[in-house]
Amino acid sequence: MGNPLTDMQFVRLQTDNLEKKFTGGYEELKSIKERFFDVRVEKKAYLEFYGIGDIPDPSPFEGLRSYQAVAPGYHTRLEPKEWAGGIVIQRRLWDTDRYDQINNLAKGLGKAAKRAMNKIAHEFVIYMDSSAFSYMIAEEGVALASNSHTSKASVATTAGFDNLNTLPFNATNLEALRIITKGFKSDINERIQTDFDTILHGTNLSEAVWQIVKSEGDVDEINPAIKNFQRGRWKDEELPLWDDYDTNNWAIVDSSMMKDSLVWHQGLEKEVETSSTTDFDNLMLKFGSYFVCGWAWTDWRFFCGCVVA
Repeated sequence: MGNPLTDMQFVRLQTDNLEKKFTGGYEELKSIKERFFDVRVEKKAYLEFYGIGDIPDPSPFEGLRSYQAVAPGYHTRLEPKEWAGGIVIQRRLWDTDRYDQINNLAKGLGKAAKRAMNKIAHEFVIYMDSSAFSYMIAEEGVALASNSHTSKASVATTAGFDNLNTLPFNATNLEALRIITKGFKSDINERIQTDFDTILHGTNLSEAVWQIVKSEGDVDEINPAIKNFQRGRWKDEELPLWDDYDTNNWAIVDSSMMKDSLVWHQGLEKEVETSSTTDFDNLMLKFGSYFVCGWAWTDWRFFCGCVVA
């Protein structure tokens, strides 16, 4: 029986002379999946997505109608995973805790589960350039941020199909990235309408982002009369958890397209299921948490990321 909580470990919780109770009741980081993902609650073993290409331009009529060919898109399969946790508490400790701290520990299982889910929801930025997918099987087979995106249509993909860069964050590079996204192409190599409006970044880049997004004057110019082209153009999302993996990487997204392209699969009706039982032989109380989730992307064109050396 792994890691049981016993009265010998928490003996001070069984006395009446403590002036202050200590608990790990800190406020957790805000969940991002509701803001970034299309959350689907379905009791299915997996979800499947299949794209259909655009219709090419019609040809001039020269006495006989011509018919356009439409190429299939890529297939994506999202397979969520099971997650389970629990704590074991000695019955005697439960009964003699004078401050209800052990009882609160049991209630904290759901909180811990949601923290784990939030880490999973950050993976699309943390591992933006990785094709080692944890939850999806992608027919295209390349990372979300990649310079190797392809098409099943018989078109060149040398321009308009790259969304991975190495540019450090500054005003000049932000505009360079925005221009790149304006050149994104559909599967038939046609320009598409994009509206990249949100900067994703860690806390270490917050000051630089604020200066570029909020300053009235151009941050790269000494003359204050030169206006900041980027002011009012961007929203930003600070992701403190990203700094645990990298402090220089950043990305921009089309927030409207993002909700259509990022899918979160919640495999249970409840976000987190909790349960409890008693081990009568060992006089132990068992509390458990269980959830099923996974994520995938169905189209890369909402995203343009920078992995900075």
